[in-house]
Amino acid sequence: MTPSGIVTLLSDFGLEDPYVGVMKGALLRQAAGLQLVDLSHAIPPQSVLSGAFWLTRVWRNFPSGTVHLAVIDPGVGSARHGIVVVAHEHYFVGPDNGLLSAIHASDPRAQAWVIDRVELALPAPSRTFHGRDLFAPVAARLAAGILESSTVGQPLLQLAPSVLPLPFQRAAEFVGQVMTVDHFGNALTNLSRAHITANSSEIHAGGRSLRLLSTYSEAAVGEAFALFDSFDGLELAVRDGHAARTLALSVGSEVVLRERSGPVTPTQP
Repeated sequence: MTPSGIVTLLSDFGLEDPYVGVMKGALLRQAAGLQLVDLSHAIPPQSVLSGAFWLTRVWRNFPSGTVHLAVIDPGVGSARHGIVVVAHEHYFVGPDNGLLSAIHASDPRAQAWVIDRVELALPAPSRTFHGRDLFAPVAARLAAGILESSTVGQPLLQLAPSVLPLPFQRAAEFVGQVMTVDHFGNALTNLSRAHITANSSEIHAGGRSLRLLSTYSEAAVGEAFALFDSFDGLELAVRDGHAARTLALSVGSEVVLRERSGPVTPTQP
């Protein structure tokens, strides 16, 4: 695998403070010619779940050899490992707290290593900012092709458990959940097209039965509905409105698929 020279960044740092800029500085100190791409720095604080959900959706939009630096790390400075994962011909760098586990599990050829060579970190690394002091220097060297993933430390055969819940069967229902709420108020779930058979399921969320539509414009103004989003996941939306507020949804809210019992009529706000 040839490194692409691209590093994506995903964090819960926000943009009010200089943490993102400082982490970019640590990357560029190692390799000034890198291409840095901000995926998001608005992951809810300490939400490993949200970070893992987005990372599993977005990595495939980048070329082979891209390094994905993900830092949602409430256990920074503890005994949790920093790791490098190679999966799907991409590199992933971050803490071993479940953030990278689903990606590792999705590729039977994936490999992982603990970052345990102390000389790879910046001098006198802090115990509170491994994004700058450890992960960024490693990610930069991987992206620049001056470090092999297999040389960062010992192989890691068992990662921390994935934080991403799977849909499950409950009696005659199939149950998923809201994973995150985006900027528009849409509720993104862990259900996909594969979970819904043609004309066989009703979609229930927030105490309502929702129509499955193809585009936002098909819904009536104020109507709550479902559609498949640009990542082929099931999304709950409100035409010209905020689905999470309208349906009283938050991360973890159930989204239930049931056998169709009759026609589904549009819901009103």
